Amino acid sequence: MNLFAMLEVSGSALTAERQRAEVVTSNLANQETTRTPEGGPYRRQLVVFHTRRMPRFPIMLAGLGSMAAKGVQIDQVIDDPRPPIERYQPGHPDADAKGYVAYPAIDPVEETADLLGAVRAYELNASAVQSIKTMIQQSLDLLR
Repeated sequence: MNLFAMLEVSGSALTAERQRAEVVTSNLANQETTRTPEGGPYRRQLVVFHTRRMPRFPIMLAGLGSMAAKGVQIDQVIDDPRPPIERYQPGHPDADAKGYVAYPAIDPVEETADLLGAVRAYELNASAVQSIKTMIQQSLDLLR
C-alpha cells in the first residue's frame, strides 16, 4: 500500500472517531434529559461504522488495482433500543400518573469507556499520520 493510501485510511478514521466522540459526549450531556421535542426522554445514540473503499480510478492510476485501500466512515447514528429507566419521583413535572419519570438508559461508565476508546483510536491514527508524514519527508530528502 502506498503512503498516500495509508494517509487516506488514517484520515477517514480520524474523522469517524471525532464524530463518535461527539455522539458519546452528547449522550453524557443528556443523561438526565427527561423531555425532548419528540416527546419522552432523550434516547442514547449509537454510532454505526462502515468501511469504504477509495475511488477505483486513483488506485488504478497509481498502479495499485489489487490493493484497494479501505477507510471507515460513520454509516448512521441510531437510537439505542433499550427502554428508558423508570424512577419513582411523584413531584417531578414529567412524572406519569403513577409518579414514575422516564430517564434515558445511559450508563455513565459505559459512555466514559466508549469516549476513552474513541479518544485512543483518534490518538493512534494521529500518530500513524505523523509517522507517514515523517516517511514521506525522508523519501523527499533522499530524492534531493
